[in-house]
Amino acid sequence: MRWRPVLLGLAAAISLAACNPDLGGEQKFPEKRNRGDSGPQYGDKGNATIFGEGGLFGAPSKDDGSGGAGVGVNSLLWRASLDTISFMPLVSADPFGGVIITDWYTPPATPDERFKVNVYILGRALRADGIRASVFRQQNQGGTWIDAPVALNTATDLENAILTRARQLRQSGQQE
Repeated sequence: MRWRPVLLGLAAAISLAACNPDLGGEQKFPEKRNRGDSGPQYGDKGNATIFGEGGLFGAPSKDDGSGGAGVGVNSLLWRASLDTISFMPLVSADPFGGVIITDWYTPPATPDERFKVNVYILGRALRADGIRASVFRQQNQGGTWIDAPVALNTATDLENAILTRARQLRQSGQQE
């Protein structure tokens, strides 16, 4: 029992010594850094950040056709998607990842069925292959919701409606 404190002290000393890369050598620190100083002498790599060129809310490059700044997806497709499915309650909307997830929606005309939509915006360009939609349908059978098939063209029709709305927004100049 008397050796336990000695062993703990020795382990702590070895751990601290292991943190020093020079094992007792002289430490060299950079000169005092003023605001705005950058360069390799300070360990900087130019304007690089973990969020890419321009930072988190930086301006996109001029040739990407995104129609907006700071969002990782096309802003026209994002806004058109929200406009198109605005009648459905949202569960999640991630503008940086380009994912919109709705909650179940029951149309007033058919109370025994409900729908859910997931919209994925795949890039910054306003293109037909830049958006994907998934539509899910359930039917109420005896108080239990059972998965039901969705018509094959439903997701494609939703994608086309979103693209049409995005074109309308672009033509009217409503870019954010």
